Amino acid sequence: MFTGIVEETGRVVQFEKKFLAGWRLCVEARLVREGTLEGDSIAVDGCCLTVVDLGESRLTFDVLEETRRLTHFSRLHPGSPVNLERSLRFDGKVGGHFVTGHIDGIGRIEVIEKRGNDTYLSVQAPPGSGRYLVPKGSIAIDGISLTVAEVDGDAFAVWLIPHTLEVTNLRHYRAGDSVNLEFDLLGKYVEKLLPAHSV
Repeated sequence: MFTGIVEETGRVVQFEKKFLAGWRLCVEARLVREGTLEGDSIAVDGCCLTVVDLGESRLTFDVLEETRRLTHFSRLHPGSPVNLERSLRFDGKVGGHFVTGHIDGIGRIEVIEKRGNDTYLSVQAPPGSGRYLVPKGSIAIDGISLTVAEVDGDAFAVWLIPHTLEVTNLRHYRAGDSVNLEFDLLGKYVEKLLPAHSV
């Protein structure tokens, strides 16, 4: 479990196919590396991955082909910036919202532009996902906990403060780029439970 508060932006060192059903991802990290052990969970652009090897300033993960297919990981290459967050500790703060690290789909950036002091970001989500989008509700974009400002069908918009751009990889994105999306967990549970009570 995570909170969607990115701790640092790491850099992909290597991402290549290593075994029949998967890939090996190596990421340069400093802050997130501290206190991390093999077997720990780290959110990489919002996707929960298990640390399989540690270097002095690097974390290595195995990525299944299925994970690569269902996320925007297929576009990662050496030098790609990725958002990193260690899993939530019981004595930690929940500064964002509860994020599982299980990506629901890939969104496409339609607009990202500065408006005044802040930045407006509009994303086209996968077909049918608009049912999980609520104005003033929560959304995780590449693992970043954000507040939905506008909803138009399967598209939505958020506002980014300068700090968010400074500490995450969103500052590198342009219109047309893909992002990992995780919708609010509560909405998904409500959808699952409602049919059982409507009979």
